[in-house]
Parts: sequence; structure tokens; C-alpha cells
Amino acid sequence: MNLFDAGLERALATSGPLAARLRPRTLDDVVGQRHLLAAGSPLRRLVEGGGTTSVLLWGPPGTGKTTLAHVIAGSGQRRFRELSAVTAGVKDVRAAIDEARDTLAVSGARTVLFIDEVHRFTRTQQDALLPAVENGLVTLVAATTENPFFAVVAPLLSRSLLLTLEPLTDDDLRTLISRALADPRGYGGRLALDDDAVDHVLRLAGGDARRALTVLQAAGDAVVGTAGADAPARVDLATVEQAVNRAAVRYDRAGDQHYDVASAFIKSIRGGDADAALHYLARMLEAGEDPRFIARRMIILASEDVGLAEPGALGVTVAAAQALELVGLPEARLALAQAVIHLALAPKSNAVIRAVDAAIADVRAGRAGPVPAHLRDAHYPGAGRLGHGGGYRYPHDHPGGVVGQQYAPDPLVGRDYYQPGANGFESRASQRLAFLRATLRGAGHPTGAHGDVDEPAGASGHEAGRAR
Repeated sequence: MNLFDAGLERALATSGPLAARLRPRTLDDVVGQRHLLAAGSPLRRLVEGGGTTSVLLWGPPGTGKTTLAHVIAGSGQRRFRELSAVTAGVKDVRAAIDEARDTLAVSGARTVLFIDEVHRFTRTQQDALLPAVENGLVTLVAATTENPFFAVVAPLLSRSLLLTLEPLTDDDLRTLISRALADPRGYGGRLALDDDAVDHVLRLAGGDARRALTVLQAAGDAVVGTAGADAPARVDLATVEQAVNRAAVRYDRAGDQHYDVASAFIKSIRGGDADAALHYLARMLEAGEDPRFIARRMIILASEDVGLAEPGALGVTVAAAQALELVGLPEARLALAQAVIHLALAPKSNAVIRAVDAAIADVRAGRAGPVPAHLRDAHYPGAGRLGHGGGYRYPHDHPGGVVGQQYAPDPLVGRDYYQPGANGFESRASQRLAFLRATLRGAGHPTGAHGDVDEPAGASGHEAGRAR
């Protein structure tokens, strides 16, 4: 590190953003990410053993990707070089690699090359890293908020250890806030927060440590120095609201409000009120609710409350969940809102959940019975002697692709689980269902129960070939 960089670091340590001043220097100081920091974990071995394995850090903003890069660099007397994929080009990448080569030759010190937002690099820029990563000239630590299986080229991904970071929990953030209030690099005991102010900071943070400390600094700097010499300045809820210019959302992600708002959200969609559903969506997002929870609830609703009344609803909702993973907030709010509106406007049916629950109830009650012989696996030697597959009718060999034969076990013949409603696609599906049931249960039953004669096993090349 040159004199300029050292001076800049000292300045940031005393007057820079709170998040930069409190950046952990060792793994033991890192808050959260316990699944990555356990004894013997790959990350801890990399830091404590001074290895040269390159690392891809994937996670939402404010979860510690840059912090971990600095910790890795600080172990083993390694040189740290940072590039941002937003501003760096291939020329910058090659210059950093040349510097790493010169440093290794002169002093023997290896270089940790940290690239933030590596998903913004083009394929050519990422390919430029491969030789240096391959031969261990640099230890690459790349951070991304995007799915690396889509955003990072396969050769670079295969040469790196992928570590997934999770949003910080409320307990993690409380620890971080307490540290900021007590640490001399933070407020050193000169500031205190009311409980409801802490709760609001947690809501605004949404699992993002940097955001939590930014909100804390905005509120804290506004009141520090206003109290007497013997008492810390206090931050209340109103101060936090004023500092961030956002009213407190009355929502407890771990309590009644969480369940009440989520329940109102689902019931509004089920009832067809798109406007109310959008309100509850906005309320949850603004309160820092995990958007994946919202997406999961909508996926369930798409089958439970819409079902085959609008068969495309499940696809739209799953696509919104995938968009959330690929894009992240805030942009993914658009996909979530689109899914909410689609589900609210869709015709509704609960026939799917009633059908599968009725089938499960029969199974649990012991109503099963053996699989009909003509449906059993017939591909192995000796199956024919057991009668397996004999008389099976291949539907594609018959008009309309349907032929009468028994599919259900004997105790369940004639048992109707799916009862389509009269809304949307199901109004047409009910006609198709009636035709299929009449055809399957009419003449042509291989058991003889409906008066038709079985085809002998092997009578048709198609039948024998499809009996498996």
C-alpha cells in the first residue's frame, strides 16, 4: 500500500461512512454468514491457510462480500487490488495482472484481485482473467448480486469456489447496531437508540448491513452533540423517520403484522381485488419482507385458488419468482406486481387442491389396491409370465388418442377426485373430462368389467412395444 492509499484509509477510518469505518478486519469480527465461517469451512481454510483458491461471492447487497474480500486479502501478507466492473475494462484487468506479476517477482507477495459486480464484465473481460486465475498469479475474489451460473462464464466459474451469502437476520443487524453504538470507530457510547427506532432501522435495512449502518448514521449524526456531557444523545422513531424521509411501516416481520398482512394479501388476490393486493405487496416490500416469501405464497395460490381456471397463472408466478432471483430488488418488484395483478384478475377455482387432498385422504385411509396387471412394468425378463403388461392398449393407436381401459386400482374404479368448476378454462375442461371418463370407463375395459374382450398380449407390435 502506498502513502496515498494509507492516508486515504486513515481518513475513511475517522470521517468516512459508518459502514467503512466499522469494516471487520478478521473473520471473527464478521456478523452473519455462519454457514461460511464455521471451523474447517472452505472460507476459513482459505483465510487461515493462505491458499490461492479463487472465490466467487454471490449474495444480495450489504451481506459482506467486500468485507470478506478485504479479510482474505489481509491474511498471509497479500497485496490487495480492487477493480469495479462498472468502470474497468480489459486494459485495466491486464494492467492489474501485470502489477501482480511484478509484485510477485520483486517481493514474493501474492495479489488478491477483488472485482466488484463481476456480472457486469463482458465475456471478453472475464476471459482475460482466466490465465492469471489458472496459474495462481492472482487470487480472484469476485462479488456478484446476480446468479453466477448465468452471469459468469463457465471456465471462470469452474476455477473458483462459489460461496453464497444470505441476507443478515434481525439478530445479526441488532449485533451490528450495538457494535456501531459502542465501538470507538463508530459512536463510542455517545449515542443510544430507542427500541422502536431500532425496529424501524431493521425494517428499512431488509437484511442489508450497509443500509442499516447508513440509516443509523443519518439519524445519529443529526443528534450527536445535542445531549449533555454525561448522557448519550438519543435517537427515537421520529428522528429515524425524519433522517431517511420515510414513514415507519407498522409491520413486524416476526409477529402478528407479518401474518396479518400476508393473510390480507392472499385473501385480496383470492377475492379479485388487484388494488388491495398491490397495496399489501407494497407494504411488505417497504417493510423489508423477504420477497422470496411473497413469491412462494403466490406460487401456492396460483394452484390452490386459480388452478386450471387459468392454466397460465402458475407459469406467470413461477416466472416472477425466477425474475426475482435473476434481477433482484428493486427492479423485480415489477415482475411481482405483474404476477399479483394476473392472479387477482384470473378466474378462480379450488378444484386442484380439493382433488389432490381427496386422493391423499383415500390413500391414508387405506383405499389403494394393486396396480392393474396390464399397467405394470413389462420390460424385464419374466414379466410376461407374470402377466405384466398383457392387454395394455397404447392410446396413440386409437382414434382421438383415447381408448377404454382401466387405470385406477380396483377399489378406486369410478372414484372422481377432480371436479372442475364453471369458471375460465375449467368450463371447457369439464366437457373434455366428461368425454374422457365416459370413454375410459365404457366399453373396452381390459379386466372385462365393462364387457369388452381383451387384446391378447403381443397381438400388436405397437402394443408390445408400448407395454413398458
